[in-house]
Amino acid sequence: MKKSVSTTENLQILHEDNHLIIINKRSGDLVQGDKTGDTPLSDIVKGYIKKKYDKPGAVYLGVTHRLDRPTTGVVVFAKTSKALTRMNALFLNKKIAKTYWAIVKNKPKKQKNTLINWLKKNPKNNKSSAYIKEVDQSKKAILHYELIHSLDRYHLLEVNLETGRHHQIRSQLSAIGSPIKGDLKYGFDRSNSDGSIHLHARKISFTHPVNEQQITVLADPPNEVLWKECIHHIKI
Repeated sequence: MKKSVSTTENLQILHEDNHLIIINKRSGDLVQGDKTGDTPLSDIVKGYIKKKYDKPGAVYLGVTHRLDRPTTGVVVFAKTSKALTRMNALFLNKKIAKTYWAIVKNKPKKQKNTLINWLKKNPKNNKSSAYIKEVDQSKKAILHYELIHSLDRYHLLEVNLETGRHHQIRSQLSAIGSPIKGDLKYGFDRSNSDGSIHLHARKISFTHPVNEQQITVLADPPNEVLWKECIHHIKI
């Protein structure tokens, strides 16, 4: 069984209270256990809680949403069943705002745009194909992007999701000819050496499911050369 990149000692905790714990996920962390049998981030967070609060027995932790394994950024876990139920309702009712940063090759034709596609997932290769019209077993996908900085060869986009589909950002940006750096599955020409892709869950905003205070959490992108170059000139 492989480890996640994160450990109980090096977790990047962005927010923690009695009901929620929000983590800045590293590339390589698997949010929730799957058929690989690799140690998921959820287990790492459970270990952290057990150790920090000296909890006997099993620790409760609910997974409210996922990020793809090669993606970095904000992940919200629920520490109580009440918080999980209410967070699930917030996601279902689109009461949670998520902002992503993506570094792509090939500058999009428009500075700002809304992309509408119908995505169809192929479970055999774990890939979603984007269509301009509805096809059998497809789901409507909507995102909004804005070009916020350009380098000679790469471009930083800020992406806001209106829907949450399988590999939505990866497939929709690839469909307009702007694949994410390192994303071989969606058309980039070579992988990143660490297996990551340059897609980062930058921000999440929502009303706390229990105390009803407004929560906005920002996650810094990886401490890596290209990310540094892209965000050097923008206010973060």
